[in-house]
Amino acid sequence: MPTQNVIAPAHTTDIQKIEQVKIFDTTLRDGEQSPGCSMTSAQKYRLGIALAELGVDVIEAGFPQASMGDFDSVSRIALEIGSQSFGVQGRSHTPTICGLARAQAGDIQRCWQAVKHAKHPRIHTFIATSDIHMEHKLRMSKSQVLAGAVEAVKLARSLCV
Repeated sequence: MPTQNVIAPAHTTDIQKIEQVKIFDTTLRDGEQSPGCSMTSAQKYRLGIALAELGVDVIEAGFPQASMGDFDSVSRIALEIGSQSFGVQGRSHTPTICGLARAQAGDIQRCWQAVKHAKHPRIHTFIATSDIHMEHKLRMSKSQVLAGAVEAVKLARSLCV
């Protein structure tokens, strides 16, 4: 029988039982944005192995469109870590390997090329939604941003079936 964790949601005093908490780790991508914390491809790979051995469910390996080095790191992690099983607490575990992509078809396609060799590939897509970003950076209306986000998710989902 699986272990159950008990949590109290912020919006109620009722206790909910859940079967599993999924761990989505962004260290390989977001952690690298801290000053002085950039990693080589080999360091990212070693950390990816450690995360998989810890049983992390989803490893966001990088932003493939950012550079050829990031693309290569994400590809290696997808191919070598995302295609093997790790023994974690007596069970076999293959982490989902995720890449980050802007809500643009080119970014999403590039991300797919990097994560496609993982047993469980995922594309994490984003788009700016603040009024300032929409007006001055994207030069799009709210409805255009929403439509773009929907199309981006449709594309990413069609690839990661």
